[in-house]
Amino acid sequence: MPPVQRSSRPRAHAAGRPVLALDQGTSSTKALVICPERGVIGTGSAPAPPRHGSGGVADIDPAVLLGSVLDAGREALAEAAEPVAAVGLANQGETVLAWDPVTGTPLTDAIVWHDRRSESLCTELASHGERLRALTGLPLDPYIAAPKMAWIRRHRTREGVVTTSDSWLIHQLTGEFVTDAATAGRTGLLDLDLVDWSPEALDIFGLSGEALPRITDTAGPVGTTTAFGGEIPLTGVIVDQQAALLAQNVTEPGSAKCTYGTGAFLLAQTGGRPLRGTSGLVSCVAWRLGGRTSYCLDGQVLTAASAVGWLAGLGVISGAADLDTVGSGVPDSGGVTFVPALAGLAAPWWRGDLRGSISGLGLDTNAGHLVRALCEGLAAQVVVLADAVAGDLGVPLGGLRVDGGLTRSSLLMQTQADLLQRPVEVSKRPDITALGVGALARLGLDPGLTPGQVVPEWKPSAIYEPRIGRAEAADRLGVFRSAVDALLTRTPPPTTRP
Repeated sequence: MPPVQRSSRPRAHAAGRPVLALDQGTSSTKALVICPERGVIGTGSAPAPPRHGSGGVADIDPAVLLGSVLDAGREALAEAAEPVAAVGLANQGETVLAWDPVTGTPLTDAIVWHDRRSESLCTELASHGERLRALTGLPLDPYIAAPKMAWIRRHRTREGVVTTSDSWLIHQLTGEFVTDAATAGRTGLLDLDLVDWSPEALDIFGLSGEALPRITDTAGPVGTTTAFGGEIPLTGVIVDQQAALLAQNVTEPGSAKCTYGTGAFLLAQTGGRPLRGTSGLVSCVAWRLGGRTSYCLDGQVLTAASAVGWLAGLGVISGAADLDTVGSGVPDSGGVTFVPALAGLAAPWWRGDLRGSISGLGLDTNAGHLVRALCEGLAAQVVVLADAVAGDLGVPLGGLRVDGGLTRSSLLMQTQADLLQRPVEVSKRPDITALGVGALARLGLDPGLTPGQVVPEWKPSAIYEPRIGRAEAADRLGVFRSAVDALLTRTPPPTTRP
């Protein structure tokens, strides 16, 4: 465990110096050293892949998470070759573990956000689903942190504390026991209106009496670490997708972004009040700055890059770089329809028990058809989310800002624009999540700054316009929706336990 230093207020003159931004993601940690005048002057990365097993198991050794944070950060600092004024940390959101709050020693593996072992617990608590959604804005689903936390208490240990992974990482770095408002909003234990822990939600999950971390703003002094040399304040903390929302400059109600990573996540700003719609989307905290909370709607595609990796594992392609080369060999999907629900379906269906499907196969089906069907299946799910956002907001989205590794695929992005029937603007900056938490770290250094002063100006690297008409887009989406309906019909939802 790195040496612990206590909280201290950053000095004003540090605001013009570089900051270290850490994005602890599902498969790796990325680090940037960001200078307000020169931009990114150092980069680093370190792998942190989860382990997968039967029964929906997805977990990781916490030491791997911490090691990746330290290795990536130190690599970026070595490349920058100059000191930083502050550190910012983004996290996976719904990944949880139990640990000793005195020593910091992990008591369990970290259960990753897409783990499904708490499915039966959610079924048992199904009668509380509507009340939990009203309280917390979140559905009762294994994707959310609280069911995993309750599962750990039932099946692993009653010792120590059980929290999201950010609290453990922050404790390892600074000795503090905190989480930020946006990450707390991903647990299913936060009163969405009060932005404080909900005794009622805790009671429903059997977590009453648990020691929970103090909830902080997403920008501001949290503690001080010596893990990266010298005493450096931690001044920005947030969940990863909300960091990307900020970095995409999606700060006005009605604007939206989608990040294409392990999964695909569409978030739309709703302003200073939580919007509890009827579409099945998640309502959650976007960020809290100076005690003022902004909210967003959130929709999830649970497998995006992971679905591409699955196709690569079958030998159809070698990786994401092949999407365009293999997919361009055919004009369309050849009648193949792919519902890539390889880890179930999240919003708006919330059927994590479903398995994916591929239909329309024939002797003439080749690799190109499968690639195009996968791209269409991913894009169609994002369109369903965008339509749900528009329904809840009462106005259509004007366009979509996108980031993440899969945005390098022209085939996927063009398919997205075609089915969405809206422009798709691709971020010119990689590692957008790290840029977002870096902006928060700078806000935490200097509270006099505004988000508009620390977030880089939005300049897309490419804009994809629809190349097909509305009727054709509607037909293709109809085929996808019919395939989803067939899955839903074949697999009734789990029976609620008494």
